[in-house]
Amino acid sequence: MDSSAPDDEARDNRRFTTYTDVFAMARSTFGWLVTGPDPVSVDGREIPGLPPRPVPLDELGALLRADGCAQATRDAAWTYLITRARAERGTWTVACVGMALPALLRAATSVTRHFTGDRHDINAAVLTAFVQELDEVDLARPAILARLYYVAFRAGLLALDDAVGKPIPAGDLVFNALRPPPPEGHPELVLEAAVHAGAITAEQAALISETRLGDTTLADAARSRGLRYRTVQKGRARAEARLVTYLRDERRDTSAAHGSANSRSVTGGARPGTRVTSSGSHVRGEVGSCD
Repeated sequence: MDSSAPDDEARDNRRFTTYTDVFAMARSTFGWLVTGPDPVSVDGREIPGLPPRPVPLDELGALLRADGCAQATRDAAWTYLITRARAERGTWTVACVGMALPALLRAATSVTRHFTGDRHDINAAVLTAFVQELDEVDLARPAILARLYYVAFRAGLLALDDAVGKPIPAGDLVFNALRPPPPEGHPELVLEAAVHAGAITAEQAALISETRLGDTTLADAARSRGLRYRTVQKGRARAEARLVTYLRDERRDTSAAHGSANSRSVTGGARPGTRVTSSGSHVRGEVGSCD
């Protein structure tokens, strides 16, 4: 999540902000925080892995995106930022948005990659979900930014589904004029359901989303987390195995529920002491007796 974006992705993000007002405003507002002789800074002494001095936010962003930055340092920095945002709001909420802007842009561009309609509401949904989740995200668990990203990405998907469900202006082609599948069928929302069911963690869902559904390579995902490639590879394999088991169980439970409902609908009209023949007719007789 924190790895540096490739040059082409950075260019896409810059183009994206030229017509994406919420992100352009966020970038501009964050710029004011780090401009001038007294930029907003964090106390590096309170964040393990940072220089023991005031660290301006723009410098902090560069340090957290560096390949050698440990995940523990990233999480400690985000804990610091979010804790201050919860207590003080204002400047520190803007600081969180600005620090997460590369990730939020990545989420928004992924959601709207094939959407040619008005993106304002979708982008606003991504940003709003991120800001709201600052009050909810568990700071005791690892991969804080990854979990914030996932919440913002999911909000974008829901907003996209809502946007495509509305009348589309003439000339706008959305997914080749085909409406995307309903939310419950979208891979990202399947992952979300698995997280809620406890089958996989939010961190595991974010990893699968990034590397299977997004454009992030497993090597980049490993670097962004400060972990060895082999560790992340094994972790994803275990998560996907648990996800497959969850989906199989869900399918089995759904089939059983449908079967039970069908059975009740067939026998619902039978009077006590009757049974149902293969043709569906009701005949007298004790259940289980021979004809």
